[in-house]
Formats: sequence, C-alpha cells, structure tokens
Amino acid sequence: MNPSLIKSLLADDASRLIAAGCLVLTIALYFASKALHARVRSPWLTPMLTVPAALVALVVLAHIPYSLYFEDTRWLMWLLGPATVAFAVPIYEYRALLARHWISLSVGVTVGILVGVGGSLMLAKLLHLSPELQRSLMTRSVSTPFALAVSDRIHAPKDLTALFVIATGVCGMLFGELVLAFVPLRTRLARGALFGAAAHGVGTAKARELGSEEGVVSSLTMMIAGVAMVLLAPLLGLLPI
Repeated sequence: MNPSLIKSLLADDASRLIAAGCLVLTIALYFASKALHARVRSPWLTPMLTVPAALVALVVLAHIPYSLYFEDTRWLMWLLGPATVAFAVPIYEYRALLARHWISLSVGVTVGILVGVGGSLMLAKLLHLSPELQRSLMTRSVSTPFALAVSDRIHAPKDLTALFVIATGVCGMLFGELVLAFVPLRTRLARGALFGAAAHGVGTAKARELGSEEGVVSSLTMMIAGVAMVLLAPLLGLLPI
C-alpha cells in the first residue's frame, strides 16, 4: 500500500478520535462544572463561565483547530432546535400570569429589544466594527436558540453570535444584582423581567435564586423576547450597517 495513503488514513483516524474526544470532554466538563456549582454557589463557578474558559484553554494548549473541535460537537448545537420548541411549554403553563401582566411584559420586552439592538448597534458604529460584528451584536440579548435563528436571517456569523450571547448572559448574571441595588425596582415582576430581557437564560438562572416568581417572569420575558426577535429578523436585516 502507498505510504502516503497510509499516513492519510492514520491522520483521518486521529482526527476522528480527537473530534469524538472533544465531544466527550465538553459534556464531561459541563456535568463536572454543574456539580461543582451546586456545591459552591459562586457566580464565578457557573458552567456558562467555567466550561468555555476550560475548553478554550485546552483547545489552545493542544493546538486543536476549531473546525476539528466543532466536527462532532456540532450535534450539541443541533439540540438547540428541540430546546427552542420546548420553550412553548412554560408559556402555556403560565398563560394565566401572561394574561394578568401582558401589558407590563409587553412593555418590558419592547424596551429590552430596543435597548439591546439599538445600544449594540450604536456602540458597534462608534467603535467602527465590521458589519459581521455589528450583525452578531444585535442579537446578543436573546437566548442562544433564538439568536442563532435570527443570525441566519440577517447573515451574521453563528460563532460570533453564540460568543456574544454567552458573554452578555454571564455579564448580566454577574452584575445584575449590582444594577438592582441602584435601580429602584421593588416588584418581583420588574426584577424578573430585568434579568430575562437583558441576560436571557443565564440571567433567568440568577433570577430563580432571587425567588420563584422572579424566575418565572424572567423565563417568560426571555422567551417572548426571543420569539419577537425571530419575527422581527427581516426588519433587522434592513437596518443600515
């Protein structure tokens, strides 16, 4: 057999093994980080922060190309589709809460979208960022499944979109309570809506620590904002960038 062909086959086998190992490592790190965070309730040990940091360090130190890492871990991204559909369940379960506070929730979602999209776009233009970065930043304040759906419609890079969404959620979780200390939001509805509209899923986890009602309202706000962003995606694509 041709020696070059043998080397090529061995290289392919090694690549497949590394890709599979990256998938197993990602899942293992998530569950390990989740268990650690359950025992040590520190915001700096949340899986959304520790897992990406550990993976970045390992991939860089091992000189693993991102394309190779993504080869098998892309299935985790695919699971975001069923997760998006599952968001309909809590909306149905808490339809009575939606009926009672639909005006407040609608105003909160509208303001959250306007501030999130408008503020991101203005900052991106002030910093003279590239059009790809501007499009990705516009979707940073909604949950990852919705943000990726919007990124398809406005031709934004999915990798950058996911990065900005995670960064926004982590920052919202870390500094959300600090903001509440300076902003006079006393009702549970307002406090929950703040986390859901600004920091999506990660913020919702933090809102649940404040109280069950804050967590429910944060979840509803996050999901309604995500659906609204998907519906508004064609209009977002018309914004001047």
